[in-house]
Amino acid sequence: MKQNDRAFYSYEPRSVFEAFFIGGNNMNAKETLKKFGRKITPAYITKVALLTGIAYVLYVYAKIKLPFMFPSFLEMQISELPAILAGFSLGPDAGIIVSVLRVVLKFHTSTGYVGELTDIILGILYVLPASIIYTINKSKKNALIGLITGTIASTIAAMFINRFVSVPFYVEVYFNGDFGAIVGMLSALYPNINEQNFYAIYLFAGVLPFNILRLSLVSALTFLVYKRLSKALHWEFKRSKSASSEDSKKETESPANAELNDDKPDAESNQQTDKDENLRI
Repeated sequence: MKQNDRAFYSYEPRSVFEAFFIGGNNMNAKETLKKFGRKITPAYITKVALLTGIAYVLYVYAKIKLPFMFPSFLEMQISELPAILAGFSLGPDAGIIVSVLRVVLKFHTSTGYVGELTDIILGILYVLPASIIYTINKSKKNALIGLITGTIASTIAAMFINRFVSVPFYVEVYFNGDFGAIVGMLSALYPNINEQNFYAIYLFAGVLPFNILRLSLVSALTFLVYKRLSKALHWEFKRSKSASSEDSKKETESPANAELNDDKPDAESNQQTDKDENLRI
């Protein structure tokens, strides 16, 4: 087997999503879930909970309207930042958990839950590809590629959802099917808008630049704060030496891990860990 092929098949996914999307070690579903279960430590739960709390506060209270640039109902907020930090440090699954819970914890709605569901979908489409791409190879280049990919995916989805779900829903429910009412809401910002060109102007002059600007801000903040928060995000509870030794003994004695250890010695694993630390943004 070639060295590159060997490296690919010896790659260990860090989450359920990585295992299904990327593969690695020819793992079956049972092994994947077992590995994921070992990942759910008190430190993991604590960090996810803290990041979810921060994301919730940013989502509910830290919103800014830019009526001179975009429609007033498009509110600028950066609540995906804690989710992308979770995705980069704990794996894509943690990023998705934070992204979903920040919205679910909001018990009230003024959009018939359509706005909240849209925010969940767009948040996942931003966090998931960015986290997967970064986790494959933890480098600044991959982080940048991941964030750009997530921004593009989420922005395209926002345009489709606004065109085929959100706007038609609001027109029917809140304006009794009167499309002219929503056109009138945007006439001050876009003087030439009418029912015929509404979607062309709203989507390409409103939704497209709004989402690119908002998610670019989140991406820039991720680059600024992730390295500074890296130690805290990778913090774990200290375990007793006896417990650690017992776990290590069990891992070594298991047939599956014995095979993995033959392919990937401890020294090589330690070198890879050091390499990951150096590449981490």
